[in-house]
Amino acid sequence: MEACPVRHAGEMINDKFGTVTELNDRSREVFRLIVESYVETGEAVGSRTLARSSGLGLSPATIRNVMADLQEAGLLFAPHTSAGRLPTEAGLKLFVNGILELGGLSTEDREDIEAMCAGTGLSVEEALAEATAALSGLSNCASIVLAPKNEAPLKHIEFVNLCDGRALVVMVSETGVVENRVIEMPLGILASALVEAGNYLTRRLTGRTIAEARSEILAEIESHRAQLDTLASQLVERGLAHWSGGNLQQGYLIVRGQANLLGSITALEDLERVRELFQALEAKETLAKLLELTLKADGMQVFIGSDNALFSHAGCSMVVAPFADSSEHIVGAIGVIGPTRMNYARIVPMVDYTSKVLRRLWGEGASLSLR
Repeated sequence: MEACPVRHAGEMINDKFGTVTELNDRSREVFRLIVESYVETGEAVGSRTLARSSGLGLSPATIRNVMADLQEAGLLFAPHTSAGRLPTEAGLKLFVNGILELGGLSTEDREDIEAMCAGTGLSVEEALAEATAALSGLSNCASIVLAPKNEAPLKHIEFVNLCDGRALVVMVSETGVVENRVIEMPLGILASALVEAGNYLTRRLTGRTIAEARSEILAEIESHRAQLDTLASQLVERGLAHWSGGNLQQGYLIVRGQANLLGSITALEDLERVRELFQALEAKETLAKLLELTLKADGMQVFIGSDNALFSHAGCSMVVAPFADSSEHIVGAIGVIGPTRMNYARIVPMVDYTSKVLRRLWGEGASLSLR
């Protein structure tokens, strides 16, 4: 078992127990048992129950005194008069940040993640979808993958005739990522025009992004300075228009397993909040904000409740980890969204391992196909 190496955006509480080290052994153990019981059952636990089942050798009265101190510190709260105690958001943050011990990921889980992410012939888009589906299935929560548009400078472009009025455009970036786009071809185009269009674009795009070179290329074609065949010119113009408006320009947002999260909600008002959460996730500005938070982070992040405005009213948490390309540039993030009482000890290493698999795929230079 190992200490949890995660960070989260919320500030640590500054009351009596502002850090884990300020909890004495008795308080730490009682607090740990209450949180673990909450994660397992979702219900409050009382002093008598803890006295009987904990094996601590403490009386109910002693445990009540400890609980009172923890409640005064803002780590616990009582949902009803004379009821047991539940951890607050601050308590969950303290637990995840300093007390949680991570369980090892089973060989079977590792193999499932590897198999779904690295299927033969999968494009990057498909690999991202498979990784998200794998996480959702293994965690029994909703899962999410975020990836911004590819803005890496290009190294090579090639057009391949698909014989049905369409061309496959193969674009290789300087980071080693290969993107395959299918576009409509002008009628009557010859194989020589495909080669000419590819060579023309490769010369003008090498070391630059499409966005950087697009205006210059279009201006050159318009002024007839380029010695391009007419049909090859049309092909280049169609390609530039398609690439500038493609889905990748807006980035990816893939969410799987929403039903897992909705199915765990019983109160009607909570159900509506979770629905609103997923509606918000579909908004491009929300995607951008989440990407900004995650891609600036140093490793694994855990957002609990009000850590992020997106989750503040939904009663949800998100465990998310970034993944990088072969040049160690962060290119996206993958994670799990679940109730605040999710099994962090299992899900944190699961998300971490999946992000490492995706990092390896990018390092190997995966192929991306938009259809």
